[in-house]
Amino acid sequence: MNRNETPPAAVSRLVRIVASPWPRLAVLVMFLAGAATLLATRGTPDVDALRGRVADAGVWGPVLFAAGYAVGTVLLVPGVLLTAAAGALFGVVGGSVVVLAGATVGAVASFLLGRWLGRPAVERLVGGRLDRLDGFLARRGLVAIVGLRLAPLVPFALLNYGSGVTAVRLRDYTLGSAIGMTPGIVAYTAVGGSLTDPTSPQFLIALTGLGVLTVTGLLAARQARRRAAKVAAG
Repeated sequence: MNRNETPPAAVSRLVRIVASPWPRLAVLVMFLAGAATLLATRGTPDVDALRGRVADAGVWGPVLFAAGYAVGTVLLVPGVLLTAAAGALFGVVGGSVVVLAGATVGAVASFLLGRWLGRPAVERLVGGRLDRLDGFLARRGLVAIVGLRLAPLVPFALLNYGSGVTAVRLRDYTLGSAIGMTPGIVAYTAVGGSLTDPTSPQFLIALTGLGVLTVTGLLAARQARRRAAKVAAG
């Protein structure tokens, strides 16, 4: 910083630097790298310990679980174990509601981080080369997000942050995520609620449902990618 700059000028310059695309992208990369490092060194949350804390929280247990799920989503914690634990703690219906609330809040928070920190750099990098694709996603974002969310094999965190750097509208992303995540959440909570009896109809139906969701979601995602590729190609 130039010593001859007046304090207002120095502050204005600092604001311009912080608000520019590349420092914001660097912050996003460092945040994700830190979250991944933390996950690799500390491991996933102790499900048994989480169950104890939820039980001790009484009526606030579901709220605590949903809040923890949202934070875990932002920090890249895999949600499968937590979703299954919700089924064991709250049952299929209660667990599905709690997980859907936490997953939606966490997904939206991740999306907003990706949009605010990463989108400006993407626009600067690619210029107008993705205008057609952005236009398609702005119009058909709801359908695209629903299809991608239906596929359990699509990385959850990658879709959260990746969607933020596209032109998908927040409304379509939020609604599409809630709709697309619901079948998988119900299936995983059903699995978690019946782990003690893997031969039960509930367990077998849940596994079958996950298989159907995987195939359906992959087909829907592939179709969405083909449409997006056609639009991008002009």
